[in-house]
Amino acid sequence: MKKIKLISVILFIGFTLNAQTNMKGSISDETNQPLSFVNIVLQDSLDVIVSYTYSSEKGLYSLRSSKKGNFKLKFSSLGFRSKVFFVNLSNNKEIIKNIILTEEAFSLDEVIIQSEKIIKIKKDTIEIKANSYLTENDATIEDLLKKIPGVTVNSEGTIKIGNKEIEKLMIDGDDFFDRGYKILSKNMPPDQIEKIQLLQKYSNNKLLKGIEESDQVALNLVLKDNAKRKWFGNLSLGYDVTFNKSYNLKSYLMNFGKKNKYIFLTNFNNIGYNATGDINHLIHPFRYGEPASIGDNQSAYSLLNFNSFIPNFKASRTNFNNTELASLNAIFTLSKKVKLKTIGFFNWDENDFFRSSITSFTSSGTNFTNTENFVLRKKKTIGFGKIDLNYTISKTKTLEFTTKYNNQDKNSNSNLIFNDLSTLENLKSKNTLFDQKITFTNKFKDTKVFLLTGRYINEKISQNYIINQFFYENLFSNFSNANNVIQQSENKMQFAGFNAHLLDKKENGNLLELQFGNEFRSDKLNSTFTVLEDTTVLETPSNFQNNTTYQTNNLYVKAKYRVKIKDVALIGKLDFHQLFNVLENNSFSEKQHPFYINPSIGFDWEINKKNKIISSYSYNTTNARIIDVYNNYVLRSVRLFSKGTGGFNQLDASSLILNYQLGNWSDIFFVNTSIIYNKKFDFFSTNSIITQNYTQSEKITIKDRESFTVFTDINKYFKIISSNFKIKASYTKLNYKNVVNNSGLREVKSTNYNYSFGLRSGFQGVFNYHLGSKWTTSQIRSTISNSFTNNINFLDLLFDINDKFNFQIQTERYFFENIDAENSTYYFADLEVKYKLKNNKLILSLSGKNLFNTKKFSAFSISDISTSTTAYRLLPRYVLLKMEYRF
Repeated sequence: MKKIKLISVILFIGFTLNAQTNMKGSISDETNQPLSFVNIVLQDSLDVIVSYTYSSEKGLYSLRSSKKGNFKLKFSSLGFRSKVFFVNLSNNKEIIKNIILTEEAFSLDEVIIQSEKIIKIKKDTIEIKANSYLTENDATIEDLLKKIPGVTVNSEGTIKIGNKEIEKLMIDGDDFFDRGYKILSKNMPPDQIEKIQLLQKYSNNKLLKGIEESDQVALNLVLKDNAKRKWFGNLSLGYDVTFNKSYNLKSYLMNFGKKNKYIFLTNFNNIGYNATGDINHLIHPFRYGEPASIGDNQSAYSLLNFNSFIPNFKASRTNFNNTELASLNAIFTLSKKVKLKTIGFFNWDENDFFRSSITSFTSSGTNFTNTENFVLRKKKTIGFGKIDLNYTISKTKTLEFTTKYNNQDKNSNSNLIFNDLSTLENLKSKNTLFDQKITFTNKFKDTKVFLLTGRYINEKISQNYIINQFFYENLFSNFSNANNVIQQSENKMQFAGFNAHLLDKKENGNLLELQFGNEFRSDKLNSTFTVLEDTTVLETPSNFQNNTTYQTNNLYVKAKYRVKIKDVALIGKLDFHQLFNVLENNSFSEKQHPFYINPSIGFDWEINKKNKIISSYSYNTTNARIIDVYNNYVLRSVRLFSKGTGGFNQLDASSLILNYQLGNWSDIFFVNTSIIYNKKFDFFSTNSIITQNYTQSEKITIKDRESFTVFTDINKYFKIISSNFKIKASYTKLNYKNVVNNSGLREVKSTNYNYSFGLRSGFQGVFNYHLGSKWTTSQIRSTISNSFTNNINFLDLLFDINDKFNFQIQTERYFFENIDAENSTYYFADLEVKYKLKNNKLILSLSGKNLFNTKKFSAFSISDISTSTTAYRLLPRYVLLKMEYRF
């Protein structure tokens, strides 16, 4: 209750400080017809924008400001003569002005919304002035983007415009990190950004712009003029004043010249901050179905990975890390036609993870309870390099060559106390990747483009796994003296392919696409499982060794046609695949040559500018992977043996999608709702033997698996409180089958509900807030039934006292059902205080995390065979005293 009262007092003080003058009225034309979407802008004597809004459909407006003094109130709309009034906000609590605008001829080169200095719309580009949303609390680009209308940034740093993840985050039109953009957004300070450009219908290949039907989006950051052609950056150092040895050191150095551009950044911290996001987005960027994306879905598979997953919780609170990151990136303009881009990325990370659990198994007459206390330390080293060479042969021809090299080493050690028995695990993994790609683009006519792409990938993953205990006495009864096991595995993958792609846009706007190509992939999977007594080899059991070679060659032809009839676009697609499969499992070899067709149909119906329906139906056949076809057991974790089907498989599935949009993501009211139904006529399931010490799981193919999902996203901006309200809700139902302990085929039904809301203010005064709540309900029914509901609430308060001093408070409340009352609810509070010492150059700050010093949290989870209560250790409270110098 004390915490709730404290938050209420702070919120009351904030709203009291935010006392505002309200300017309102009606706007009409000379015939007394109400005018909607008229721009109303409040400016000071230097024409700096203080506040802005626009009129409703009924011609009404309401504009609030906490500023005092003399100001200009400007009314403007396309096709009408602007009007300006001088207002004094010193004493008035309410100003009423009813406006009549007169028509005026104009030339429509671009549409300007709200104010020329705030938002511009020109064709597919929305341009936003950064200073209109930038606050002193914004330490990174990520912080700034969270406040841009229509842009969302989730807890992992994924950036979306509307409901679509961005393709790239560029600076002055140049892309450094591709889909690994989080390296930039999580590390670059935003103070040198002048404009943010939201690019719609974005094409990764400039020669495809206006020809391909793209729904992709991207962001471009435009630098201030005084930041170009010179070195600028920052250096930040923080150390824990509570003597917990927490620290954060980061630097950023950048130069954008006319010819050459450089970005150098470093980040060293042990405060749980993930400075890279998911690094695989940089190493393996994936673009499904995009021109020249051949090979994007190809990578080698790992057999083993220690599980350090945290459900429904902020990852930074459980990330016991010691991270060292350095990234050196450059773009060189070698000539008017040749541009060279280089990326050098180096990351060393040490992560600790702490988990204790009690798991109760109930299935098919088998009942037992396991306890685990798991302590994990992972050390990871990544060295990644990439070179992009772009040669503009002419205005209509380009040649792009990309080469990548990645070397990654992991050394993981765990101390597992399983049912009071201490066990040590060691897993060493090494991953090497060599990837080359070349793309030739020829726009041989204004509406016709031909692309030819070739790609070669060579990747290898080797793993060595050691356990100093022997849990498998019932499985290997002849080895009563065994006390440890070793598994060594290696997966070598090679991919080679080419793709020829023709895009032909007709005069009536119809689009024809034809593709022809071939993809060859070869996997070699070797695993050796050894039972030992100390260092003496007792046996290498024959059913636990794998020597599998799997080759698949996919020769394909694809055709797609999009025809537009008034407001409806119809899309038809046919993919023809001829496969040549070869499988060698130990001494057994077989071949297969299946042929199949994947059809799909769909339509886009733009009812009007505010209403749009998109629907599609597809039938797909997919080929089995190496991870599905090996024929003997491998150790996938300390107590799980798994094996594949040992043979060829093609799986058939269909999918139906219906999407409805009301408004656009940049409107004051926007609704996006989707319904998705999937039917898998064949799917991989498991036949498992579960015991207290180990599980044996074999892949099997089963008929008929269904899933049904509905989700909706509602956004509404309320001018009266200058706040954006967001609601999200989803429902998912999944039916599937498996076999447990020879009980025969059993049906499993899983249901999940997610619903949340959020409210974020956009006041011009000293105070802002962000609050919200999220509920998650899960239910599983099989031979047993289990369910739970979790809830997360948050309240963030931001105070900009003046140009030098600001602070923010972030609070969170977590509730986990099915946990005892003492451990079901958790509170967190974080504090950030900043003070500028010298003309925006030197900044002192105090950053406190986990101020209530919560030591751990417990969560409840369910599956079709078990329930589990798991406790996770949290990073302790720390208070960093930080100094940042900008230059």
